[in-house]
Amino acid sequence: MEVTGMQQTPSGLRLTIGLFGRTNSGKSSLVNALAGQQVSLVSPVSGTTTDPVAKPIEIYPLGPCVLLDTAGIGDTSELGKARMERTMQALDKTDIAILVFAPDQDEYEAEKGLLEAFSARNIPVIPVLNQIDRTADFEPVLEAIQKETAVRALPVSAVTKEGLSALREALVQKAPADFENDSIIGHLVKENDRVLLVMPQDIQAPKGRLIMPQVQVTRDLLDHGAVVTSVTPSQLPAALSDKTPDLIITDSQVFPLVYSQKPAESKLTSFSVLLARYKGDIDAYLRGAAVVRNLQAGDRVLIAEACSHQPLDGDIGRVKIPKLIREKINPDITIEVVAGQDFPQDLTPYALVIHCGGCMFGRRQVMSRVMRAVEQQVPITNYGIFLAEMAGILDKVVI
Repeated sequence: MEVTGMQQTPSGLRLTIGLFGRTNSGKSSLVNALAGQQVSLVSPVSGTTTDPVAKPIEIYPLGPCVLLDTAGIGDTSELGKARMERTMQALDKTDIAILVFAPDQDEYEAEKGLLEAFSARNIPVIPVLNQIDRTADFEPVLEAIQKETAVRALPVSAVTKEGLSALREALVQKAPADFENDSIIGHLVKENDRVLLVMPQDIQAPKGRLIMPQVQVTRDLLDHGAVVTSVTPSQLPAALSDKTPDLIITDSQVFPLVYSQKPAESKLTSFSVLLARYKGDIDAYLRGAAVVRNLQAGDRVLIAEACSHQPLDGDIGRVKIPKLIREKINPDITIEVVAGQDFPQDLTPYALVIHCGGCMFGRRQVMSRVMRAVEQQVPITNYGIFLAEMAGILDKVVI
């Protein structure tokens, strides 16, 4: 498959917008209003939203975003505490927070606690007074909010849509300055560069489609005007006999095979290595890779997958990486695997964390895990960097 890309705006990360606030403050109604459809269940019954609900939408000019509707704060019951824990976990994936106030509130301690949490994580916040259609004069409420919390709320109504345009404008203003222009591959290619993608279509490849990293990298290459050719590993010799590519991007699992056949003048990297730089901290991952061969018997290694999926034969995180560790480093290393949101708060029992590329996460969520490891002085790396190190070619891979 060969296609020539036209120069377009670089593809960006998906922005996650979290909505936080008290039960019945109208968070779910506001999600539905912003999405333009019924996404979250709306009910006058307290506690209708129990777990965060995510809805992908497009917001011009931000592009693809995710609205995250969280459970209400301020409930002191045991169930309320569990909901609050889920809500606080949502902070790890939130790029912009919308803090929703209701017109009938008479105290703001829970909101002040959230504002402190946003500040500690450097999450930009947009305070919003929702349900202004329920009161004839909402200015005293805005003044009370400002007096108690030191923030000025934006008046909106999810029912009448008043203030929604101003809210969308505020979202654009609060977006990270480099969010829209971030790129997976722009630092390695220029227009009309020939790029060869080597993509195994084995049992782990989903039927009828490509995996997310392959799709994301391909789109970014086309955005940069590259000439892209896609092959399986068995087709690699034929592809190389045609024209020498400027860059080869491969699945990390076949690094040794591709490296042994690539022309000397072709640069080499992998989808996972590119995501390591794009969504994580490449320097931290390289430091983590440096300790791989020093692991000893009795050490514990944590393998973290961003998505939950059914493990298959030859699964990279559950089968191939553990096998490499036991065969090439030490058979008596303890390996644990977590998936999805199940990432430990305390990483100190581990000698190393090996994280996947994080294609299903935004950068903030990946970085929250990296920062946790760095703060606890636990080495962390990612699949692609680890596999390049194990293949002995990390210094030959472009990052």
